[in-house]
Amino acid sequence: MSIFPIYRPRRLRANENLRRLVRETHLSVDDLIYPMFVVHGKDTANEISSMPGCYQYSVDRLVTAAKELASLGIPGTILFGIPEMKDPLGSEAYAEDGIIQQAVRAIKDAVPDLLVITDVCLCEYTDHGHCGIIEGGEVQNDPTLDLLVKESVSHAQAGADVIAPSDMMDGRVGAIRDALDEEGYENIPIMAYSAKYASAFYGPFREAAESAPQFGDRRSYQMDPANSEEALREVALDIEEGADIVMVKPALSYLDVIHQVKTEYQMPVAAYNVSGEYAMIKAAAQNEWIDEKRVALEVLTSIKRAGADMILTYFAKSVVEWLEN
Repeated sequence: MSIFPIYRPRRLRANENLRRLVRETHLSVDDLIYPMFVVHGKDTANEISSMPGCYQYSVDRLVTAAKELASLGIPGTILFGIPEMKDPLGSEAYAEDGIIQQAVRAIKDAVPDLLVITDVCLCEYTDHGHCGIIEGGEVQNDPTLDLLVKESVSHAQAGADVIAPSDMMDGRVGAIRDALDEEGYENIPIMAYSAKYASAFYGPFREAAESAPQFGDRRSYQMDPANSEEALREVALDIEEGADIVMVKPALSYLDVIHQVKTEYQMPVAAYNVSGEYAMIKAAAQNEWIDEKRVALEVLTSIKRAGADMILTYFAKSVVEWLEN
């Protein structure tokens, strides 16, 4: 390559139209999935204190929010449920009239074309706040699979378009795939939380989903933030077991993992721009330390640039407005 002064990179940065023409990464509404939280009750919209602009919705208000997503052109939502009652086995997670099952049916009836993804885990539904059955103070892997299978099938029966297991139990993708196929849901894809780290960025989510563990932590089943080779092994296992989309969570501190996963497997890759990442930007913007729009778009563009094909983000609705303007 010729050197200065013959080659001047600044020539292609001189004005916005030139920058548009040579821009390598494009963020669009087509990349976005909006997470929503649903609770029992009517006409309820409880704002989440650590996540300004995000709410726990009752089913009727959730349907209104879903219609807004469709009107904005956002392809889909992922749902998280907060039960009325919790128990050791998280029984509302797989109940026919559970909160997620009600929500899925209502959304698909009102907004049939909106993609409805359901998070499959037990932590919101158990009284101990862990993602599986507890015996002897430890989360039991294999017995938990049976409950995750029941939950997944119940979501499919309610009309979910995509099943997204987030529990990080070994073997759960294969067990869910087999069960869905046996029940006639072979065309429903699985979005696996394949590399889900034991992250400090989940704090606001645990307020939103009321899912903080009542003892210990989740490091015995979620991944060590120091590991990336392990992430590739986890992803490989999920693909082998039948995952259609693999996810890295969180996103911002794991851009290298997103890139490695996309490069290694060329599978559809989702990245979750999690609650703590959202809350940090919102808090700093409220203090007028940063420009919320510019920082959020920069972060989301970096996630896309790293290799993510789709981004789960609480900024989704704002992004549509920002990109249009």
